[in-house]
Amino acid sequence: MSNSGLLHIFVVMFFFSLMPSAYAQNPSGTLPQLPPGQSLGLALGITTVPNLRDVGGYKTRTGAIVARGLAYRSDTFNPMTTEDIRKLECVGLKNDYDLRTTAEAKAKPDEMPPGVHYHLLNVLADAKSAAPAELEALLHEPKKANVALGGGKIEALFMKGYREFVSLPSAKQSYRTLFLSLADREKAPGVFHCTTGKDRTGWAAAALLTLLGVSKETVMADYMRTNDYTLPQFKHVIDDFVAAGGDRAIAVAIFGVKPEYLEASFDEVEEQYGTIERYFSEALGIDAAGQKRLRDLYLGTK
Repeated sequence: MSNSGLLHIFVVMFFFSLMPSAYAQNPSGTLPQLPPGQSLGLALGITTVPNLRDVGGYKTRTGAIVARGLAYRSDTFNPMTTEDIRKLECVGLKNDYDLRTTAEAKAKPDEMPPGVHYHLLNVLADAKSAAPAELEALLHEPKKANVALGGGKIEALFMKGYREFVSLPSAKQSYRTLFLSLADREKAPGVFHCTTGKDRTGWAAAALLTLLGVSKETVMADYMRTNDYTLPQFKHVIDDFVAAGGDRAIAVAIFGVKPEYLEASFDEVEEQYGTIERYFSEALGIDAAGQKRLRDLYLGTK
C-alpha cells in the first residue's frame, strides 16, 4: 500500500480507541432541525459519531437547496451502545456505505439498527504496498517525528492520498457504486463513512455537492467543518505529543483536515478530466443521464 494509503489507515485504526466521549446527550426520538453542516450525531446524543452529518441543506449557485434526509456522511459506527443504536433508528437508514479497507472494517465492524443493508466499498484496495513501517514508532517519538514528518512532509503525504481518491481504480469503482446508489430514491436514506469521516468521506461529500452545483467556497466550508468534530476527540493525544516535544502542526495535520488536502483532489480532477461532470462520466462511468438522476433527486427538479 502506498505511503498515503497507509497514513489514512494507520491514523484512524491506531488512535480510534483513544477518542473520548464527553459530549452532552440530547435524546429526542426525532431528527432535530439543524443548520447545514452541524453534527447530527451530537444532536442525537450519539457520542461515538460526532461527525455524523446530513449532506443536505446547502444552497446551490442557482438558488436550489440540496434535499435533507437522503444522504448522510459520518465516522464509524463502532463502538455503539444499545441506546446509541436506538437513537440512530430515528434517522431511518436503509443503506450503510463503508469506504474503509477490509482490515479496518474487520477490526471495527459497523453496528447498525436492524434492517440496514451494509456495503463495503474499499476505496484504497488498489493502493500499492510500500508504506513506512515506522510511522507508529515515529508518533511515539515526537522529536523524530518532527524530522520525518515536519517541514510539510506529512501534508504532502495527505495530498498524495487525496489525489489517489480520484485516480485509483478501486476508488473509481467504490465512488461509482456509492453515487449510483445515492441516486436511487428507493435506497434512501443512506450513510457513507470511513473511520473518522474526514478523508475518503470528505472527498465523497465534496464531489457530490460540487456536482449538484454548490459553490466551491461552501463545499470547502463543509469539508473544514470536520475539524470542529474530529480535533476535539484527539485533543489529549495532540497535547501529549506536543508535551513530549512534538510539533503541534504535525499532529493537527494528521488528525484534522486542511484546505490543501481537498484542493489536491480537485486538482487531480481538473488535470485528468477538466470538470466535475467529466470526472463523473469518464472516471466513474456515470453519464449525463445518471448525473441528472442525482440532481433530480437532491435538488427536487423532478
